[in-house]
Amino acid sequence: MTRGKPDEEEYWNNSKFKAFTFDDEDDDFTKLKESKRAVNSIRSLVEEEDEEDDVEKVSWSGEPVGSISWSVKETESSNRSTGEVRDQSFPKIHTAPSLPKNSSGYSLSSLFKGKAKTGSFQSFSESFGDPSIRNYAPELRKPKSEYKDYVSDWTPEETVKRMQQGKVYSLEKFRSLQDKLLLLDEAVNAHDGNVITAVLIYLKKSLSKEILFRELITREIALSHYIHYLKEIGEQKLLVELFKSLDRTEDMALMQYRDHLNIRDENKRRDFLKNCLSLPFSPDDATHVQDHYTLLERQIIIEANDKQVESSGQADIFKKYPRKASILNMPIITTLYYSCFYHYGESDGTFSSPANIRKTFRISDKQFLLTCLGARAKLKAWFDVDALFTTKNWLGYTKKRSPIGFHRIVDILQKNNAPVQVLQDYVNLVEDAEQKISLAQKYKCHDVIINTYRDLKDRQQLIVYRGKVERGSSEYRKIEEILSNSQIRWKN
Repeated sequence: MTRGKPDEEEYWNNSKFKAFTFDDEDDDFTKLKESKRAVNSIRSLVEEEDEEDDVEKVSWSGEPVGSISWSVKETESSNRSTGEVRDQSFPKIHTAPSLPKNSSGYSLSSLFKGKAKTGSFQSFSESFGDPSIRNYAPELRKPKSEYKDYVSDWTPEETVKRMQQGKVYSLEKFRSLQDKLLLLDEAVNAHDGNVITAVLIYLKKSLSKEILFRELITREIALSHYIHYLKEIGEQKLLVELFKSLDRTEDMALMQYRDHLNIRDENKRRDFLKNCLSLPFSPDDATHVQDHYTLLERQIIIEANDKQVESSGQADIFKKYPRKASILNMPIITTLYYSCFYHYGESDGTFSSPANIRKTFRISDKQFLLTCLGARAKLKAWFDVDALFTTKNWLGYTKKRSPIGFHRIVDILQKNNAPVQVLQDYVNLVEDAEQKISLAQKYKCHDVIINTYRDLKDRQQLIVYRGKVERGSSEYRKIEEILSNSQIRWKN
């Protein structure tokens, strides 16, 4: 069925689709001209007078950005985008306009100036004002309150306070000698040992030792902390130099003497101690060092001789009681005990004689008696124990005397399992009656208790004690005999 001519004209004129004509205002050529005018107008707005930053920008295809051919392709691409079916393997992503392949539309310098380079479509402020575009420029400035903990222009007082509070601090900014000394004085005024030590460690690293020693002379508190710190870390040589610069010769000598602790070989240690005898010690320290050298020299001689005798089997004492340890480097009391145990009764002329050791090292009577008593009681040599306390007067009478209380002697004898008869003899020597009875009851010395109550004329206590002993025993019969004695005048 065909339409008439009027109908055809009415169809084409009234249809929503219009036929293509070269005179149409909305044709592609008109759009191309408008696009070109828009590009040129934007370029004139953003161009800079500085020609040094003008760099030609090209698209991914290599064509200059803003050229007519580039604009035509961009326009055609936008017109076709609504009707084209995109590849399913590459999903559509809405992003900002693609950057050129060879160079960005913004240079680094123009980016931070806030201006676009020549040929860009929008300025820096306009581009980043768009909320759909991500801002990649860092925030370079922060409020002072946010970074106040990271500045390093604190005064010595502020630095010390930060150190006490455990906050971030820096000592490297204190470079001049005056600033370092102000920091040290402020640390001392804070009365914080940890802060003082931390500042001293920094000064030790940053100042020569001569300057540091010189300044510490007038700062006693800081000097004391510094000496303690050097002792803790084992800086012996530096300590000696410090004491020498301070004219503290005695302290310097003591520090050198302490080096003997690091010497393991006994002969080398003995030689080192011999050299230390010439150091400027105080009188008391000089005596101590002399005794130390003499003792080690004597221990070396005794050790070598006893080792040989023990290996040869010539002495019964070494067979019955083999040595459990070496005597080398032992204290003087341990050496005396060893001598009383293995060399008791030797003549005074031998180095291992207890009497010789007592005289050489000026051991007191009390210390000698306690040490010798322990050694002889260990060997169950009760005759030697009695000889220690037995003395004779000018008339030839013997009597037991002791520079220490007999109650202590009783305790030592009991710990070494002394027989009851031996214990009774020494419990009877205790002067205080109550203490004597207490010790006798503790160690079951019945005769001592019975005789003491008899001497005290305490009939009631004697009757009470009779009930504590076994009926018919010798102790029971002795109590009965005393109670029946009419010549005793009882107090109760």
